[in-house]
Amino acid sequence: MDSLLGFYLSLLSVLSIATSSRVLELSDKFIDVSHDGMWFVKFYAPWCAHCRRLEPVWAHVAQTLYSSPIKVAKVDCTRFSAVATHFKIRAYPTILFIKGSFRHEYNGDRLKEEMVNYALRMSQPAIQKVSQEDSIGDLKETHSVFFGYVGKQSGPLWEMYMKHAEKYQPHTWFYAMSHDIIRNEFKPPNETVIFVNKEGDVFFFEATPNLIEDTEALNVTLDKWINSERFGFFPKITRSNINDLIDTEKYIVIAVVSENKLNEITQTERDFKDMIEGIVKRRKRDLHRKFQFGWLGNPDLANSIAMSELTVPHLIVLNSTTSHHHIPDDDPVLMTPEAVSIFLDQIHDQVAPAYGGNSWPVRFYRGFYEARTTLSNMWRGNPVLTALVFGLPLGFLSLICYSVCCADILDAEEEESSDTHEKKD
Repeated sequence: MDSLLGFYLSLLSVLSIATSSRVLELSDKFIDVSHDGMWFVKFYAPWCAHCRRLEPVWAHVAQTLYSSPIKVAKVDCTRFSAVATHFKIRAYPTILFIKGSFRHEYNGDRLKEEMVNYALRMSQPAIQKVSQEDSIGDLKETHSVFFGYVGKQSGPLWEMYMKHAEKYQPHTWFYAMSHDIIRNEFKPPNETVIFVNKEGDVFFFEATPNLIEDTEALNVTLDKWINSERFGFFPKITRSNINDLIDTEKYIVIAVVSENKLNEITQTERDFKDMIEGIVKRRKRDLHRKFQFGWLGNPDLANSIAMSELTVPHLIVLNSTTSHHHIPDDDPVLMTPEAVSIFLDQIHDQVAPAYGGNSWPVRFYRGFYEARTTLSNMWRGNPVLTALVFGLPLGFLSLICYSVCCADILDAEEEESSDTHEKKD
């Protein structure tokens, strides 16, 4: 009883709850109680601009998770440096999910829905058991993508499923169920099967007897399959998930539009985006194995892939295995769904023109393009600061060069003068 009372007293001394926010403010004493319960913690510094932008979103996350067992908190690492050292914080903001001795850093998009779903997933077991017959319908309404295991929960396939569920828990949902649960939903090809439900469509992992017997091959194949199937048919592509999409080893088909600060796009861009999404829905069965579709609201990311300024709306296809990219010859705005489908078929058949790649000349030009783009953005954002940053070093360098050259000239003139005086004497 005394130990329980002591825990609550120490917890109260750790937390300072602001009246206008559900976010808990932690101190150095958090180190002593971090193993108790589940924590979703933002480590920040007051001077960090990214931290300040995250502040209102973090408050919404805390409000949404207030009724859950997850405690949403923040730590000012400039005041409580011992906490930052204990949790090995190297950058701001850093977001950690802590459950007992388990720690995981959140690296997804800093959006309320994304962070809430992540925290809820991490608070549950890696594999959740489905026990009610009508739960599949509930899962379809709740998750756009989830993985399931049907059959006897033992053997190599089950063990490998558990292993990868723990690995990919930060990214998606994993469930296990009996045949009775899914008998009205779909018919599995085998007694024991792994499937993914993507926006109402079911796709099965092809586990042959020979593959199940080879543990190493099963591990690699299942890992690759889960990683390639864990995205929806037409997700939003950001700098946070572009590398994960590239890891799918598919062609990444990107509809490029330009969102304003209110996340709005023009009607022309919306019509183009809807057309690409319509192609996905119509041909997802035959396209999803080789193509991963998505849309991009920031043209700068597409420009860095193409190494040129693309008009919006636009269409670019990235080969994730070779880093080549494909751009249609026609104006994307004028392309019909049939023309886009033909373009994708040409890419699949490897007859479409390819640009870029990983050769040394391309890498050199990409570095030059990125440097030029960064300098241009800096100049547009703050020309005075950019002039100071680059002008002062160039000025000092010019002064040094001038001093060196002038010193040589003066020395030469002095030597000539001395020789002249000697001859006169």
